[in-house]
Formats: sequence, C-alpha cells, structure tokens
Amino acid sequence: MEEIIKLENIRKVYENFGIKTEVLKGINLTIRKGEFVAIVGVSGSGKTTLMNIIGCLDTPTEGRYYLEGKDVSKLDDDQLSEIRNKYIGFVFQNFYLIPYLTALENVLVPTIYAKDPPKNPEKRAKELLKQVNLEDKINNKPNQLSGGQQQRVAIARALINNPEILLADEPTGALDKKTAKEIMDIFKELHRKGKTIIIVTHDPEVANQAERIIHIEDGKIKEI
Repeated sequence: MEEIIKLENIRKVYENFGIKTEVLKGINLTIRKGEFVAIVGVSGSGKTTLMNIIGCLDTPTEGRYYLEGKDVSKLDDDQLSEIRNKYIGFVFQNFYLIPYLTALENVLVPTIYAKDPPKNPEKRAKELLKQVNLEDKINNKPNQLSGGQQQRVAIARALINNPEILLADEPTGALDKKTAKEIMDIFKELHRKGKTIIIVTHDPEVANQAERIIHIEDGKIKEI
C-alpha cells in the first residue's frame, strides 16, 4: 500500500504570555492508503494536537507533513481549507450538525465549499444517508434525531465529497455502548470499501477494532 500520510520530525510549540510549551516532540509517522488506525493517548498526551496537524487544522512549528505526497506543512489557511475539503472527512464526538438544517441539508454543507463538488450532490447525499440507514430521516432536524442518528448524519456529511481519509475524534464518546458498536461497524465497513480511517480515542475498546494502534505519550509516539 502506498503512503498517504507521512510526518517527519513534527514539533509543535505553543507560546502563551512568553511561556513556550512543546506539545509534540519530534513525531515520525507513516499511514498507508486504506489503513484503519487508532491514535490513543490520555488527556494532555498531544493526541488532539497531532489530530489537528493530520487534519490540516493546524500547522507544525517544525518538521514536514506530506499528504498524498504533497508537503502541506507551510500552507496558509486558505490552502489548508482547500486540502481539508478535498482529502479529509471529519467526524467529531459532538456531531456539530447545524440545528436549523435537515439531515439532508447538513450532509450537503461541505459541497458548498468544494472546488470540485459531486455532479449531483443531492442524489449523492440521499445515497449516503441510505448507506447509514437514515433514508427515512432525511427531512428531520438534529433535535428530532437520537445521538446515534446524528452521528450517522455526520458520517454521511464527512463522505459527501468522497475524501480519501476519514478522521474521527472520539466518534463514540457521546454514545451508549450499543450505538457505539453500530457506529464502529459503519467505520469498519467503510474501511473494507477502501477508505483510510484514523480514529483518535482514549477508549481501548474502540482502539482495539483498528488494524494498528499508535500510542502517544507526552508528545512522543511510544508504540506503533
């Protein structure tokens, strides 16, 4: 499998009132196309900062980040936004659906910002909602959906622009055990279909469902 993500000696330093804090301390990591990876670490380990850099939501202080062979370490906000929209679909613990939009309209939101949107966005959105078993809820607003249903909408939204990578931050954190299993089954099915899945979690039960677990501790990768 070819590399899709390559981090070389990534350091991230935050400065606050003149005090520098090094959060990532020389991360080297390769993720291959089609892998299912879990990034695991306790609060304060650096896993969220690492996720933000992988997701092009932040840039490293030092080091190189290659995404699909392109160095994205020093891109500006507009360029990073374009990269995110093209290559990465995000799924978050708290869903982040727009409350006044229907499920269908929420799924369509990323197509507004896409440089190369799907040819028939509404048709694709309906197909994705069907894929996550929500074809009968397309006109429901988030407050008319359960937590698990909202996360299914969020997964469909993440897939609408057909990104190569799905990046999920604690995607089962707000769900009960049964619903969490259903959501993980969707990720496993997407992985079987060839998507690169990266899940950031502190839950060993979630992490153990991935092909590979990456442990981060005190800003360094301890085990791959």
